[in-house]
Amino acid sequence: MTPPIPIPADSIRLSPLAHQLAARLHTALRARWEQLPGKTSPPSPPEYEAAPVPADLKGRRAELIVEASDVAALRQALTSDADAVVIDFDDTFAPTRANVQAAYDALTWATQTEKPLLARPRALYAVEEGLEFGGPGIASLCDLAAILAARPRRPLHLYIPKLETMNEASFWEDALALAEAELGLTPNSVRVCLQIETFLGVLHADALLYTLRGRAYGLNAGRWDYVFSLVKSVGTSSGAVPPRAELSMEVDAMRAYAEALVRVCQRRDAEAIGGSAAVAPDPADPQPALQTVQADKRREALQGFTAAWAGLPELLGAVRAGFEGVTAAPLPPESPQRTLERLLALPQPRPLPLGTVQDTIGLALAVFGAWYAGRGVVVRGGRIEDTATAELARAQLWQWVRSAAVLEGGERLTPERYQQERRAQAHDSMPEARLLDHLVLNEHCARYFPRAAQQLQETQP
Repeated sequence: MTPPIPIPADSIRLSPLAHQLAARLHTALRARWEQLPGKTSPPSPPEYEAAPVPADLKGRRAELIVEASDVAALRQALTSDADAVVIDFDDTFAPTRANVQAAYDALTWATQTEKPLLARPRALYAVEEGLEFGGPGIASLCDLAAILAARPRRPLHLYIPKLETMNEASFWEDALALAEAELGLTPNSVRVCLQIETFLGVLHADALLYTLRGRAYGLNAGRWDYVFSLVKSVGTSSGAVPPRAELSMEVDAMRAYAEALVRVCQRRDAEAIGGSAAVAPDPADPQPALQTVQADKRREALQGFTAAWAGLPELLGAVRAGFEGVTAAPLPPESPQRTLERLLALPQPRPLPLGTVQDTIGLALAVFGAWYAGRGVVVRGGRIEDTATAELARAQLWQWVRSAAVLEGGERLTPERYQQERRAQAHDSMPEARLLDHLVLNEHCARYFPRAAQQLQETQP
């Protein structure tokens, strides 16, 4: 018999099966993980069809996303009228050791439901310092092991976040195939929907779906993660990018993003899943927010999406209503070059209102502060804000400072002016202020803030 792997006393606790599976995955895949994301451009895939939609997900319209360690919200979700529940370890999740432990523990009872369940593990960039497998844990593999071991005979469906390259897609395919073999499952038992929420991911969506075609049944849009990735990609080459409020889905560059996903899905017989409804209705007058959600989902339905996420149980009805009674016409074909031109055709730069800069700083500080305190989501100004919107906010601030964006009145947004505005909202000693300065004033735009925060903490006394 192989002797058990010694586990440090202060480690996050995994079930024996989950720990065994995580160890096997790390042994087989750590060297490849260290080479990700990989920059090779994918070849055009041959003709293929995506995997069919799982039986328990057919016909659904409204999936309810729940932060994985929020036990009360998870219990509420499992008794809600959601068509399916998404247990989230990614954008809504603050990965403190206590939260990771609570989430892994919650999987043991949450997975006993008959309600259709999906889970979103953390993205491939993330490191789990509370587990050790020949080095700090690879968060996505730790999450994957915990998720699959919680219900090994009837595995949860997965959302795979933040895919960009074929190397990443191949890594996930091999990790899932290895997990299935270790658990005695038939190949492609674990079914997945790919989140196309990066700029490279949009350009490579067909190839990414092809790589996972035996188990991937759809593509999902993640609007704010996508814009965050787009900001990083364009850098300072075209002047100041527009603020978030000016990047609605009515802007042609954003329509091009949604349509690119739908075209791949229509060609490959896959399902297109829309974005998250992330408004927080006013309890005294919820109808305006609900009407906004329903209209947004109706727009997605007319584009060819068939379902979407709700960020709160009270949004489920509006999300579902947006998709009811809609049969979308197939989108006309569009050349890759034309799609690329549209994706990059952002509205022309114009002077930024100082209030917009202040609000963007405030949003990032609010989410970072909550994240350090162990909360992955804040409600601010009637919207649900999480890692994705904070990533966009800090990337826009970085881009505005690096491009010396013009403010209304003619002043430039210099590093000094940024710090003046940031200091008006948070003292230099606050961890969220230190993190935001580190991200905004850096020469390069960091890939993802949670990893940057870990590395910043390692360098500070």
